[in-house]
Amino acid sequence: MAGSEEDPRIILERLIAERGENYADLSRLLKRNPAYIQQFIKRGTPRKLDEEDRRVLARYFGVAEQLLGGSSSVAPVRKSRSLPAVVTVPRLSLGASAGPGSLDEDERATGAMAFDANWLRHLGVQPQRVSIIRVDGESMAPTLNDGDEIMVDHEDGADRLRDGVYVLRLDGVLMVKRIALGPRRGLFSVLSDNALYPGWIDIDPALVAIVGPASSDLARRQAAPMCGRAGECG
Repeated sequence: MAGSEEDPRIILERLIAERGENYADLSRLLKRNPAYIQQFIKRGTPRKLDEEDRRVLARYFGVAEQLLGGSSSVAPVRKSRSLPAVVTVPRLSLGASAGPGSLDEDERATGAMAFDANWLRHLGVQPQRVSIIRVDGESMAPTLNDGDEIMVDHEDGADRLRDGVYVLRLDGVLMVKRIALGPRRGLFSVLSDNALYPGWIDIDPALVAIVGPASSDLARRQAAPMCGRAGECG
């Protein structure tokens, strides 16, 4: 009965901890202010989750709505706006350096961000082949600044190389730089947008391992598609 059921707040807090999520990202998934989930869990405000918020969270975590406070009785069928398929994109622990470069190749996920799968497909990327990484340094300013988060498409590699911003490895160092194709066939330049930082002109492609193109600060600027209900996620 109701008295024997575990508090939905405790269940939600446990799910967040187990999945490596955070309060702010989940709040934005619901098109709520960043403190919404924390206030619900820690302060009991609101007293219970809105019906559609509960539905989105249950679908996101893959659990029954009843665990998050939904009624256990059979509810009448009702029309509601369709919910987009929500997928998670991993946040990798490494940083793509826009400065001197990072030597860390540890690519363990330290969390995830929620995106509408249909929106990712609209971008032409496969959800399972992208990741979010943080920019370290200022060599790509003003295009990318220290602390920006970028989405990297691992499927779109060297065989489709074109002008643009890429995450790459050069001499074992992971970095984010601008690729500029040159007039000499097979050669390209690796450039910094910040004129205070050096670049490499007409570099031998054999020295560069292309990880994939980077969408500039996508995780912050393209807020709406990251939410199950077109909310503002960052």
